[in-house]
Parts: sequence; C-alpha cells; structure tokens
Amino acid sequence: MIRTPRLTRRGLLAATLATSIVPGRALAAGRGGVRPVDLRVEWRSRPLGVDGLRPRFTWTIAAGAEVRGVRQSAWRIVVAESAEAAAAGRGDIWDSGRVADGRLRGQPVRDLPLASQTPYFWSLMVWDEAGRASDWSEPERFVTGVIGDWQARWIAAEKGWPVGIAESRKPALVPGPKPMPLFRRDFALGGPVAHAFLSIVGLGHHAVSINGREAHASMLDPGWTDYRKTVLYTTYDVTDLLRAGENAIGVMLGNGMYNVEGAEGRYKKFVGTFGQPRLLAQLVVVLASGERVVVASDDAWTTRPGPIVFSSIYGGEDHDARREIAGWDRAGAPRDGWVPVLLVDAPEGRLKAQAIPPMAVAATYPTVAVTEPRPGVFVYDFGMNCSSRPALAVRGPAGATVRLSPSEVLGADGLIAPRSIGARPGLPVHYSYTLAGREGGEAWRPRFTYCGSRYLQVEGAVPADRAGPGDVAIVSLASEFVHTDMPEVGRFGAGQALLVQTHDLIRQAVLSNSASVFTDCPHREKLGWLEQDHLNAETVLYLEDGATMYEKTIADIVDAQLPNGQIPEIAPEYVQFTGPDEMFRDSPEWGGAVVIAAWKAYKFYGDPRILEVGYPAMRRYADHIEGKRTAKGLVDYGLGDWLDLGPRENGKRVQLTSMGVTATATYFQMLACLGDIARRLGRPQAEIADFARRAASVKAAFNAAFYRADKGFYDSGSQTANAMPLALGMTPAGEAGRVLDALVADIRARGDHVSAGDIGFHYVVRALAEHGRPDVLHAMLSRTDAPSYGAQIAAGATALTENWDPSHGGSQNHFMLGHALGWLYGGLGGVTVDFWRMDAPPIRIAPQCVPGLDSASVEYRSVLGPIRSMWTREGRRMRFEVDIPAGNEATIVLPAALSDLREGRAPAARAQGVARAVERAGAAVLTVGSGRYRFTT
Repeated sequence: MIRTPRLTRRGLLAATLATSIVPGRALAAGRGGVRPVDLRVEWRSRPLGVDGLRPRFTWTIAAGAEVRGVRQSAWRIVVAESAEAAAAGRGDIWDSGRVADGRLRGQPVRDLPLASQTPYFWSLMVWDEAGRASDWSEPERFVTGVIGDWQARWIAAEKGWPVGIAESRKPALVPGPKPMPLFRRDFALGGPVAHAFLSIVGLGHHAVSINGREAHASMLDPGWTDYRKTVLYTTYDVTDLLRAGENAIGVMLGNGMYNVEGAEGRYKKFVGTFGQPRLLAQLVVVLASGERVVVASDDAWTTRPGPIVFSSIYGGEDHDARREIAGWDRAGAPRDGWVPVLLVDAPEGRLKAQAIPPMAVAATYPTVAVTEPRPGVFVYDFGMNCSSRPALAVRGPAGATVRLSPSEVLGADGLIAPRSIGARPGLPVHYSYTLAGREGGEAWRPRFTYCGSRYLQVEGAVPADRAGPGDVAIVSLASEFVHTDMPEVGRFGAGQALLVQTHDLIRQAVLSNSASVFTDCPHREKLGWLEQDHLNAETVLYLEDGATMYEKTIADIVDAQLPNGQIPEIAPEYVQFTGPDEMFRDSPEWGGAVVIAAWKAYKFYGDPRILEVGYPAMRRYADHIEGKRTAKGLVDYGLGDWLDLGPRENGKRVQLTSMGVTATATYFQMLACLGDIARRLGRPQAEIADFARRAASVKAAFNAAFYRADKGFYDSGSQTANAMPLALGMTPAGEAGRVLDALVADIRARGDHVSAGDIGFHYVVRALAEHGRPDVLHAMLSRTDAPSYGAQIAAGATALTENWDPSHGGSQNHFMLGHALGWLYGGLGGVTVDFWRMDAPPIRIAPQCVPGLDSASVEYRSVLGPIRSMWTREGRRMRFEVDIPAGNEATIVLPAALSDLREGRAPAARAQGVARAVERAGAAVLTVGSGRYRFTT
C-alpha cells in the first residue's frame, strides 16, 4: 500500500488549440432554449477508465421542437479538476477557447495533463447561427484509467499450471476442472474518502466486492480478446464502499474464454487455455485530507479455493454453497485456510482500458408455465428465448443439489431438446447449485456464464407449492436477459403487426448476441463470426449505440490478422476451423469485415479513428486477396452464400450461386470502400488510384465471367447472383433494369419468398430498396409461410433463427439473417445518417411508402441528435411528420409532387426552415434546417 501527497494541477492551463479565449463572464448570458446536451467522452456518458490523453468529446444541442433552423457556429470546452470550476467555465486542465466549428464534436490537438485514475469534469458552451452563446452545460465527469505504468503485480493462486493455447478442438495443455480461486486483502484508510477508483483485470473474468458489498453490477468483465495481443481492464467507482478505518477487498475469478477446460461430461465448443487464472488490481483512494492511497495486488494478498467448483463459458457453472466463507470480503475475516498468493508473469497482451459497455442484466422474464413431463423433472418456460442466466431462490437441506439445464426448444415428450445449443447426451450444458441449508432459504445466480435458452429443466427440486418435508423447494425461478449494455437508440412502428413482430424478432436476436463480441449464437459457439458485422451493421446500429463495440470489433480483427495478411473468419480467433481448402478460415465475405464494417461505422458516426486503426490491416488483407485472384481475375474460394435455400434441405454448402460471385463481388466492395477510406485519411493519390484500378479490373472480370447478356441475369439467375451486382453498382451500363427484372421475377416465381442465404439476403434487401422495388421487399416480409420471418413467428419463435425455416433445426437465436431490420428504419421510415455524403447533409429522410401499408414511424437517436420520421396514408392523402435535431440540416425526399405538398398552411417550398425545394422524378426534394415539420398532400 502506497501513500503519497495529493498532486494538484489547478492553475495549469493546456491551451492546445490555437484560438482566442473569451472571458467566462462575457459568455454567461445564454440564449434561451438552446443548450448542449448528451455530453460524452469517447462515445460514453460519464465514462470510467479513459486511458488516452486526447479524449474525444461529443454532444448534441437542444432547442424547442417548434424552433427551426438552429445551427451551431462555434463551441468551447473546458476540462477542470472540480465540477465547480467546470460549471464556471474555468478550465484548469484544458480550455479550448472559442472554436468556430459547426460539428458536434471536439478533441485537443495535444496531450492533456491527465493523471492516472483521477476524476475530471468538463463543460461546454455553444454559439448558435446568430453568434449567441448558450449557458455553460451542466458539468459532466470522466475518470481516467491507468496512465503510465501500473504499480500492481500480477498474482495467481497456485504453481504448476500448464501454459500454451490449443487452437483446435483437440484437447491440449488444459487441466481438469478446479475450484475457482478467491483473493482478498485487508487495508486501512486514515480518514474519510473523497473518491476512490479501482482498475482491475481478472482473467478470464472477475467479480469484485469491498466490505461485503458488490463493487459492480456488470458481469463477465473484462471483455473477450486475444489475450496474446490485448488484455482489457475495467475501472469502477468504489467511493461509496469504503470508509475510514479497516477495509477489505475480495475478488472471485471465472474462466471465461481465457481458460476453456476439457471437462468430461460437459459441453464445450473447443478446449484451450491462455494460462492459469490470474489477477491484476490497483485501487487508488484520495482521502478528504488530500492524501492519496494505493492498494495494489502484490504478495501481501492471500487466496483460497472458492465455492465455484466448475466454471465454463460453454458447459455452465457449478456452485457449492457449503464452501462459501461468511464475511470473507470483510475486514478482519478469519485467516484460516488462506495462503499467500504467487507472483506470476503478465499475459502477453497489451493492457488497454475496456471502452465497450459491460454485460449486465437488461430484463428479467418470470416463469409463465411449469410442467412435469417425467416424475420429479420439472420444465420451466419463461416465454422468451434470450441470452440468459437463471435467478434461483430455493429452500432445502444442506448438501442437496439442484440441476438446471437450459434449452431453446422442447421435445415431443415435453423434456428439453438441447441439441440446438450444442448439448447432447453425455455432453450437457447445465448449472448446478448445492445448498448450504440456510434457514429462510438461499438465492443464487451463475456469475461467469450464460446460455441462450427459453426453458430450464429442473432436477433435484420441486416447485414450492408441491414440496413436502425434506424436498428442495423452488421458491422462485426466473430468466435474466444478459447482454452488453449498449444504449438502445431505435424505435419502429407500423400499421402492420407482422412488421413490428419481425422487428422485435430480429431485435431479440441482436441483443442476445451482443456480448463483448458480436456472437453468432449465445450458446453453441459464442464466437465472433465476422460476416454479420458488416452485413448486419445497419441492423445493429439502428438498434444500439454501437460506436465503441465497432471500434473493439475492428481492433479484434486487427489482432487476429495472420502474418500473410489473411483475416480469419472469427475474431478473436479462439479456435481454428478449417475444412476443405480452409473454407472455414479464409473467406472474403467474412474477412472483408475489416474494411466494410469500419466503412459502415464511419457512415453512422463520422469519426475517422476506426479507419485509422484498421487501415494497415485493410491494405494487407486486400493484397492477400489480390494475390489469390484466378487467371480470369476472379476471387473463387471461401464459404459462399452460406445456408442458401437450394434443393438440399438445410444444405450448408452454397447451392444456388457460384462461390466466385459472392467472393469476387465482396472484394469489389472492399476496394470501393478502401478508395473512400484512403481519401478520408489523406493517403497519397497513387494509393487511391490503385484501389480504383483494381476495382475496375475486378468489375470487368466479374461481368465477363458471370453476366449472361442473352438472359439479362448473372450466373444461375439466383437472387444472390443478381442482387449483389445491383446493390454494388457492378452491372454493365444500361443493364441494371434487366437484372432487376430478373431478380423480381425469381422472387415472384417463388411466391415472394427468399432463396438467398447468409450473404445474399443483405444485397437482396439493398437491391430492391435502392432500385425502386420496395413493394417486392414488403411482399416478402408479409409472408407467413416458410421460408420467411413470418413463418418463424407463426412457429412460435421469439428470436430470429439460424435457418429460414426453423423446423429444420439449428440455433433458435441467430441474428445473421436479420438484414431486413435495417430497411425498416432506412427504407420504410426513411431515416439515414451517412457521413460519407460529400454533397449533402448527413441526415436524409426518404420514406418508402409502399402500397398496402397505411403507416410507419421511426425514432432514431443518432450521433447528431434524435431524428423522427412518421408517415400515414389517409385515402389518397399523405401526412408526414419529421423531426430534425438542432444543429443540423437534412435532405427530405417525399413521394409527392412539389406543387401538391404543403407544410402547415403554406406551400412546402415557401415554409419556414426550407432552404431549397425542387422536384425530381415525381418526388419533392427539400433541404431543411432543424425543427419539426408537418407535410401533407
């Protein structure tokens, strides 16, 4: 434990932007109603653990809904050591001065003098279009992570642990299950606490308590990474848990992806370890007196085995409550059984603050039904499939064990049928709890695992209303929905219940697969298959604020890149899947996420850092693919259009579309995106030209090989083969109409059903929406027979399934086919934000008012502020309501003649806030300022 005098930075001014500083008194008068809101640092509200010295600040501005044309002309940020200084506009750490800039973001150009594990406060003032200043915003806080070297040491519980990692499904270098360790440390504080922050990483995961109270509500911290490259740490505010005098900190570890054990009789997707569970912790306490106290992990800590006797991210968790130690995380606890820790080497990966939101319990589903399909075996139904952990309350004798086995579906006999989650006879997934026999009962939740499920099969206990003497009685059992706590930003409504149900079906799967990586499924694999990160980017980013998640995704991909430039299909790559010709490890439709996912993240958020971080890996991967082009200039390897609907029922290999179609078209898309990215990053013109040259070559080879000019379609005429070149602008001049007709004809011939798979359906949605046939897309989404979303809903699915037809088996909680949700927001609702637009504002409202639908509405809280679009059809009349956030302009495209369109009582072209109005192709195109608009025809 280290004590040092308090270091002050008051009076130290870091004027890192060359701007004039206007005195705070002159800025005190604010313009009524215009104010900065939603202040964020590094995309997060009041973040803990900011470890960069040039943090990014973002905000939006608010004005009355009926006020139009509000723009920001300048901003000023102050960063201070106290909230009082920030509120008064005194930046003793940084004062940007008045910066003439309409963008809703700012960043210092030089490092700020930030101290480690320290709170800072910032306030913002903005000027409107008339040069009137707002009041200072309410101060917001951010807390730094560990800046510079750690004072803590890595500690572990025992010697003799094997090292190395197995990168296949063959067991190697992994010990059998052992009880997970506990760590503790007593320490004293010499007075009241002003503030205290704990930065910690327990591998695989940690759970922290101080003085007998949990230090965080999050679970599965830190997030998953390739621990040979990157190790994340988390920071918690523990001020309220500490007191003057004696204190204690306790830490429990779980295995997670860091150590996947080869336990007999439990399901695991693979077996491998990065090493023994270990801990690094650094608590910094500042007392009211100003004294600074550091409590760091070192050889003064002690350890002993804990009550978790089995910990697996795949197979479940076993907890023996008889092994619990009362008061173990309180000061003065008995030392019997505790032994000194071992000092161990650090993992290979670089320590980095965790910027993504933590996993947490987002909802709790109560029991909706209980059955007893076999004597003494009870099945609890929670009504919803989700990424779940059980919340159990029981009463019974010591030593009795309750087993809870999850499943998505039931068999004909009413018992669980868990094969879809990976389990099978002899390799189950289950949670078990052995009772301590406490009077009044006991409650338990697994700490370090979860599993996608709707049902729990209970053995060893009975519902309380049926319990007799000596029985273990289930007082309550619920399903807790756990996922990464990304703020939800989208809301959709429509005058067709099936569309809303489809939205909710996809949403449930997206949330269920939002862990610290975007997983394919929340049970069987829990792996970051990369194709969904770009193909479903619109779906994810309309639903959730995914800025930090996409930055982590690109960082994970960069870490996973192989020396030859190849991007594997999974990141982090915990296990190597190969297959024929390494099809499960090297497929452009998956690896291309390094480029396309980053491009789409910039589209939504407009921040170049994700491009800068990924660009070297992007270039290397493009060179890797270029080197594998065939003599005909094609890219002809990989998985192709996975799970397309051909003649083989539930066929895994592509059936309808040549592999070279999807691989070559994806490479073309990568090159087009790389050209944009290179320009945005200011790369040399020769580099930009090289991407354009390659793209032209790929396009020519693609059309020469696959376009059948005599037929007007590509390849076999499949939906995927025609949709990809349409969506990506690859069709020969004048031929797009014929290809579109062929695509529509195939869909109509199938009764408005899809045949495209995991890759192709994204482009089917885009091709129809962008080429004037949203009516066909709406018809597809209106089907209730298989294959369709409606068929899944009719079959009782509550989350999107892996196969178009859920009766074919597979996972019942997969979001890889969720592409249509992006169209519900960007097409039906018409709301898009695109920072790649160079000749128009990023915000565009262009609703596609398809026949047969009377209304649609979208609310989307974008990085630029909240956007709303709503339309209703009343006979031959149309009504549109649009909200554009303050500080922005937007393009509005409405399906009406300009002469027929009114805003309020005025012709739309002359309405207040409308800067420009023209008619193009029968649609009114308006450029407007911020505010609420009501248009009618």
